[in-house]
Amino acid sequence: MKKTIHRADTRGFVNHGWLKSHHTFSFANYQNSERMNFGMLRVLNDDVVQPKMGFGTHPHRNMEIISIPISGALSHKDSMNNKRSIEVGEVQVMSAGTGLTHSEFNDSKTVEVNFLQLWIIPEKNEVIPYYNQKEFLASERKNKFQTLVSPKDKEVEGSLSINQQAYIFMIDLEKGFETAYKLKNGAYFFLINGSVSIADETLVNRDAIGIEDTENVTLKALKNSKLLIVDVPMS
Repeated sequence: MKKTIHRADTRGFVNHGWLKSHHTFSFANYQNSERMNFGMLRVLNDDVVQPKMGFGTHPHRNMEIISIPISGALSHKDSMNNKRSIEVGEVQVMSAGTGLTHSEFNDSKTVEVNFLQLWIIPEKNEVIPYYNQKEFLASERKNKFQTLVSPKDKEVEGSLSINQQAYIFMIDLEKGFETAYKLKNGAYFFLINGSVSIADETLVNRDAIGIEDTENVTLKALKNSKLLIVDVPMS
């Protein structure tokens, strides 16, 4: 078993006033040659956007982009004529393919938005761009793995699809609950909140661990916890 541990306080950080962002991997002004990616997972940003602020229209190309609100709501508008609000409990997927532009904005006058944005390198480039979002019920991930994202050619019923042999799961663990996760490729475990023992390593809020070269990993919740799992090809 190969482990890669990323503690929360080792992430890159930027404070633009309107935006506070933690970067798990090398991104924008945070350049770290030892933290470029975990397999096909290229970006995992933990963003907090202030009220009435946001990201202006900007382009993307040949990247699978997944956004997961943790608190608040984020307004989205793109060049495919999608104009939606993404709220807690929902997940958004954009396959940028041949190219698209979009903006993200916090419409609230008083409440911050915290969301995770992941970039996964696609299996194929220059595909036709597409967009989707879906609400996922919390009751469906209590002590069990809820599939948020799956490959387009092996789509798991009820999940959102991307152009890569990758899966994203979320699980809400009750204190004391123990289970095993069966790896499909390499798995990156990002603890949103709580405390969990994974492969005999203790993680707390926003810690992460990447696991390779094993079939199963044991998880045990030391507190009530919310865990994100990104299972991606390593090459």
